[in-house]
Amino acid sequence: MDLEQKAIERVRTASEMSLALYGSPLVVTDSGGKDSAICREIVRRAGIPYEVQHNLTTADAPQTIYYLRENFKRLEQSGIPCQINYPFYKGERATMWKLIPIKKFPPTRIQRYCCQILKEGGGMGRFIITGVRWDESVKRKSNRGIFENFTKDPGKKLILNNDNDERRLLFENCSLKGKRICNPIVDWKDRDVWEYIESERLPVNPLYEMGFFRVGCIGCPMAGKIRWKEFSLFPTYKHAYIRAFDRMLDCIHAGGSKTRWKTAEDVFLWWMEVEQVEGQLKLEDFEEWRSENGKQMELE
Repeated sequence: MDLEQKAIERVRTASEMSLALYGSPLVVTDSGGKDSAICREIVRRAGIPYEVQHNLTTADAPQTIYYLRENFKRLEQSGIPCQINYPFYKGERATMWKLIPIKKFPPTRIQRYCCQILKEGGGMGRFIITGVRWDESVKRKSNRGIFENFTKDPGKKLILNNDNDERRLLFENCSLKGKRICNPIVDWKDRDVWEYIESERLPVNPLYEMGFFRVGCIGCPMAGKIRWKEFSLFPTYKHAYIRAFDRMLDCIHAGGSKTRWKTAEDVFLWWMEVEQVEGQLKLEDFEEWRSENGKQMELE
């Protein structure tokens, strides 16, 4: 069975489970990236009922927003329900720029509170489709499967990587109706993704044509040195982060905490991992800094 047909069969199985467990169709979570584009096409070809949702991160590039708007308009015209999920934190609308002062620390590879609040809040109580792939990281290879149940307790997480796994019966009949996940292209390689996009002529985010290898929040620490290119193309986002860091320092000082950062620009340079900056924290100083200021920080 080829990759496309295997993905279609996974989606059809997930659709049956979604209708049985929730009485609702599958939800395709659309990030605006290439993997989401393939998932939309796979679900369409599966011939099942489905919806599409996007979790607004508030830090996406303008090209991503325009691309999503065009897709949602086209999908709604063909009768597919589409929805934008706005992030909330402690009952209030959240943005990246509000979270940084609240958390009193920039988002980092270690502290990815932004993902938890801005990207993962949607789809609760539904069966969702994502474009997660093992090829993207070693960590995903070890903790993401074809079918999953979403839970904050690792001991209760169920990951199924075999399409014919007998344990799937347990998963299908589980009485707990939390978020369920299907990753239909989890075993696709990068070359498989691009070959499929080219052969099926799928429209993708224009950021890829601008030389981007990934589509996500502008300034995401997971992007490494590519962030310098992002901020050169989108300087407004750089200024937004610096303003947020300035408000963050105000919150730290107002709470009586200590910090070696003197200005918002200092924070930005540390965050961008620029070395030899006077008074600069190193990434390995993070745990020490957090222990000194732990009572004032919110790192939930």
